[in-house]
Amino acid sequence: MTQSKHTGQSDTRQLVELLRKTHRAEWEATPSSHDAISWLNDLVQFLFPSNHLPKNSSYEGILKKNQIDLENILLSYLDPKEVHVEEVVSSFYSSLETIYRNLRLDASKIYEYDPAATSVNEVIVSYPGFYAIAVYRIANHLSTLGIPVLPRILCESAHGKTGVDIHPDATIGVPFMIDHGTGIVIGATSVIGNNVSIYQGVTLGALQVAKELHNTKRHPTVEDNVIIYARTTILGGDTVIGKNSVIGGSVFLTKSVAPDSQVFNTHQLRITSKAVVDPAANV
Repeated sequence: MTQSKHTGQSDTRQLVELLRKTHRAEWEATPSSHDAISWLNDLVQFLFPSNHLPKNSSYEGILKKNQIDLENILLSYLDPKEVHVEEVVSSFYSSLETIYRNLRLDASKIYEYDPAATSVNEVIVSYPGFYAIAVYRIANHLSTLGIPVLPRILCESAHGKTGVDIHPDATIGVPFMIDHGTGIVIGATSVIGNNVSIYQGVTLGALQVAKELHNTKRHPTVEDNVIIYARTTILGGDTVIGKNSVIGGSVFLTKSVAPDSQVFNTHQLRITSKAVVDPAANV
């Protein structure tokens, strides 16, 4: 019994030491998810407040705090010799007005096309599709500035809240509409043009999942003014959906579609029951 007890204590000490070394290495290479999501929430609230900002609040003060928070997050895991954090932060906030204006265009398009929407503000404060786009545009800009890991944490946070999975490295034009949103997947090398609308359950994915294809365009290109309806799957880096096309629901595509095309699922519903329904039965 004594030997077994000592052996157990020794194994525990080895595990503790292993965790200490592993955790330290991982913490040094990644930002705090809690801090990252807190920063994101504050930024989205600043741009599109769902509640009134505190009385006597200073917009300049709120923005400055958010800027300092981002700088601290980046300094917590990036080597300042390799990444000029101050320059990155300055560049990001210099582009914030453009991000905001693009998101207003996204929200306006959602309102224009959704008959259930009563105002642009309703879209901004309550639509999960708009929230997913907002987080994508913030994360995408950080990604274009060469920031690793943090953009993915932000997009995966939005994925968990909305069911919309947009990789921060995807390229998406303006305006962009997501309706309902649940189940949408947009892969890292997807290219989406301007004025595109996507409905729930749409996948822009890869034909093959292999690590060696990391630097290969694996996901489709969707040109301007395209509508893709619910549950459609489009796969492949060479697959191009031509401009002004409409892709109907439940379509599966692995080949390109010419501009101005209309593609629909041809499956038909067949009722095999021989029962006769009396039209007057429900009267």
